[in-house]
Amino acid sequence: MLKKPTVRASAVAAGIVTLAAVPLALTAEASPPGEGAAAPASSCAERESAEMSLEQQVGQLFISGVDADAPTQAELDVIGDLHLGGVILTNGSSAGVEVTRQVSDRAQAAATTTGVPLWVSADQEGGKVQHLKGPGFDSMPTAVEQGKLDPAELRARAKGWGGQLSAAGVNLDLAPVLDTVPEELGSDNKPIGFLERNYGSTPEAVAAHGTAFQAGMTDAGVAPAVKHFSGLGRVLGNTDDSKDVKDDVTTRDDAYLQPFRSAISQGVPMVMISSARYTKIDPDEMATFSSTVLTGMLRDDLGFTGVIVSDDLGAAAAVEDVPPGERALRFLTAGGTVALSVDASKLPEMVGAVLQRARADAEFRARVEADAERVLKAKGKAGLLDCR
Repeated sequence: MLKKPTVRASAVAAGIVTLAAVPLALTAEASPPGEGAAAPASSCAERESAEMSLEQQVGQLFISGVDADAPTQAELDVIGDLHLGGVILTNGSSAGVEVTRQVSDRAQAAATTTGVPLWVSADQEGGKVQHLKGPGFDSMPTAVEQGKLDPAELRARAKGWGGQLSAAGVNLDLAPVLDTVPEELGSDNKPIGFLERNYGSTPEAVAAHGTAFQAGMTDAGVAPAVKHFSGLGRVLGNTDDSKDVKDDVTTRDDAYLQPFRSAISQGVPMVMISSARYTKIDPDEMATFSSTVLTGMLRDDLGFTGVIVSDDLGAAAAVEDVPPGERALRFLTAGGTVALSVDASKLPEMVGAVLQRARADAEFRARVEADAERVLKAKGKAGLLDCR
């Protein structure tokens, strides 16, 4: 079908849509009786991408923040006006599965690219980083506690947590964290150790338990996104609230990359990039703007073919000195796929800059087209495309 922008559903204005409004669980490999066989996810994605306008292709390369309890009309309008490919539920919620499902459905109803649902994502790791709580959501232990479980038990529990996300309309979990914090650094590591987000203090432990969590989410039909490549376990500052966070230890073939290698070997669909600077890898650029990290390491060295998503490019202190449009352009040209901003107000400038470059630069436009297809292939594999 041609991807023509559609008028936003009237259900958005009403505030709530029915749970059946968006076919989040429909897989690319199966179709209802009598409606014909499903097309392979890859060929379906290629067809869907080819039929999109440039504006819609660019939109697939962005994830924007919407409030997890009460999205503003401005946040919902950004989704449709810019043809966005995904949202992240922000500010946390203790309202439970039912309310989160209503918010997820409102976001899906605001989308204007027919037949291509949004990624609806959340930071649902456990402990202090469990952003969705309340009735229907289990209280998830910290990653430190999860790391004490047998990996098979963790996989089973993660499948249960993933099922709760799916019931809430969330199809992408921005987890697990695969950063290894050395025992001697511990809580002095502000982004990971201080918040007990690490599965252990060795790469082997983090790999075993992180990939178990990843597998459990996949079992539940929720796409996982591992983070934060090339690792935030050996820094001191948190890029959310600190500028120029540096890792002066990690090398291009570092043993601490093992958890990411393991996740990629098991088919993880998405990897999130940190906004730290790795001085022994690329001393001139933070990772999110580094072609050495994104293309040289993640694509070429590790063989990752899926979606590379940024850490927050909207409100994080690490990028605040870079104009929003330039943030998106530098990330995408370095080899990134999807730029994430928790601040929806930054999206018009970001998307506008990418559109302007794509209209003027044929090589960049080809990159946009390829990345949009990459996103749709990931959505197809996750069962989000209706490929009959």
